[in-house]
Amino acid sequence: MRTFLLTSAAAVLAGLSIAAYAAPPAKADPASQIERGRYLVKIGGCNDCHTVNYGETGGKVPQAQWLTGSPLGWSGPWGTTYAPNLRNYFSRVTADQWVKVAHTIETRPPMPWFVLRDFSEPDLRAMHAFIASLGAKGGESPAYLPPGRKASGPAVVFPEPPPGAVPGK
Repeated sequence: MRTFLLTSAAAVLAGLSIAAYAAPPAKADPASQIERGRYLVKIGGCNDCHTVNYGETGGKVPQAQWLTGSPLGWSGPWGTTYAPNLRNYFSRVTADQWVKVAHTIETRPPMPWFVLRDFSEPDLRAMHAFIASLGAKGGESPAYLPPGRKASGPAVVFPEPPPGAVPGK
């Protein structure tokens, strides 16, 4: 009888273990997903370019001002790019759309678009949840300027690449 009980208990435990392993992961509650997204945005350096004065203040910009884009241009052989207002962008796209964009986008410098491809889908969804939770705010950043057009505002100017280098690749 004892052997039967032990065997039965072991079978039940094994079944529960298999069921727990095979079951899809529980969906993260919205609050923890938003907090995870906040963490990823912070350590991912998104604020460095997409939040005015973030670097200059050592990150001491109130969260209410995060990710509203920047008028600072980044000029090089590709033209002049600007960090867009992510809060407005994320208010217009779903999490599914964001995941697809993040895994396929190629942008101009200095955006490290290739890094977005390394984020897992759950991490990208958490980033979407956080940024969308901030809500749309502010205007849009200046539009891209092609090579040969001078930025009217402040811009970081990159030197010409070394001979043989392909800009943006």
